[in-house]
Amino acid sequence: MAMHIDTNSTGASGDASHGYDAPDLRVFVIALFFIFGGITSLNDIIIPKLKELFTLSHAASMLVQSAFFLAYALFSLPAAAIVRRAGYMRTASIGLVTMMVGCLLFIPAAQSATFGMFLLALFVLGAGITIVQVVANPLISLLGKPETASSRLTFAQAFNSLGTTIFPRVGSSLILGGLASVSAASLSGAALISYRQEASQAIVHTYLGLAVALAVIAAVVWTRRNRLNEEQDQTGSIFHAFSLLKRPRFAMGAACIFLYVGAEVAIGSVIVLYLMQSSVFGISDQAAGNYVAYYWGGALVGRFIGSYVLTRIAPGKVLATVATGAITLILISANTTGTLSGYALLAIGLMNSIMFPTIFTLASEGLGKRAAEGSGVIATAIVGGAIVPPLTGVVADITGSMQFSLLLPAVCYAIILAYGLYARKPVVEVERAA
Repeated sequence: MAMHIDTNSTGASGDASHGYDAPDLRVFVIALFFIFGGITSLNDIIIPKLKELFTLSHAASMLVQSAFFLAYALFSLPAAAIVRRAGYMRTASIGLVTMMVGCLLFIPAAQSATFGMFLLALFVLGAGITIVQVVANPLISLLGKPETASSRLTFAQAFNSLGTTIFPRVGSSLILGGLASVSAASLSGAALISYRQEASQAIVHTYLGLAVALAVIAAVVWTRRNRLNEEQDQTGSIFHAFSLLKRPRFAMGAACIFLYVGAEVAIGSVIVLYLMQSSVFGISDQAAGNYVAYYWGGALVGRFIGSYVLTRIAPGKVLATVATGAITLILISANTTGTLSGYALLAIGLMNSIMFPTIFTLASEGLGKRAAEGSGVIATAIVGGAIVPPLTGVVADITGSMQFSLLLPAVCYAIILAYGLYARKPVVEVERAA
């Protein structure tokens, strides 16, 4: 897909945007990263809430992530097809409206007081975020020089992390702060249904506010739908994108996106319950929920630092280094107790910081006009967030140890480490060596 900035459109100053000079569009894309990052991180807060309301096991509570991230497997390639036909800005509007619908579905979910309806709302919300992410990743890469794409995407991802740092803090207060002293496990029949309906209103109010904000943002984006002139590649079906998997570097990168998202989401999902353990912090759910912001805050700091480091050091080497750091921190957390165990787990966020943008750019290097197709395939791989967390929950249920369940994310990081070493060479050198 070829794209150029609309030279007939003018900014506030009246000057036309040319070539790489599109600061207003970069701000728009960065805002998208902030929004979908923040909303995604709220899953970590909802999990302990729904676990209590519906008396779920660790594995069952992780279905929250499965419902949300399953949308990536089903909607990523259709989203790429929509980009090819409608363009980036119109597709972004469609994604934002879909997110709004997902937020509104929390109203009937609370009224029905059924876990399945909450999962449906999360699935629709995930579908909208999938569409927005398929737009955002290649667009920020295209709005600048190719040689600095990795650094630019990492910088944009820093604002994604800003959202994931702010939203859990607010969500913990609004959602977990509303937990009653009564336990759902002690109720039954009409009393249980009434309790679930009343207690879930905190979730409804939070997502209703988000729905209003998303409606406003979608309207603003729609007014900018003609900001870009795009020459779309209309050849081939949406499944033609899978032919990119014949390229080893791309295929391995897509697999690592699957593993990275799975590991990051799995760890984020267990933080509240992990820190509540008497052997770690031994604190309440709301207090533990506040610590989720530190996990995502580490990614925020790391991405700002990484956007500079990646202009000085080969991305593959940086990726291998942070993957090693993540494995080390998991081993420390799983084999210690108290403050050290808790903060070692939270510090993994810092190691996660540059993984997604670096893997994305390493895998996408050299795709050219097939960038949107590549983004669709890679976004499909984000379904790892639907698979690895429940498996982590199963391990925790079987072994009775949340510490032992961290072994699964550690394996994911080990494979990412190997990919970083493999992809440390430029794509041309790798293809010649293959």
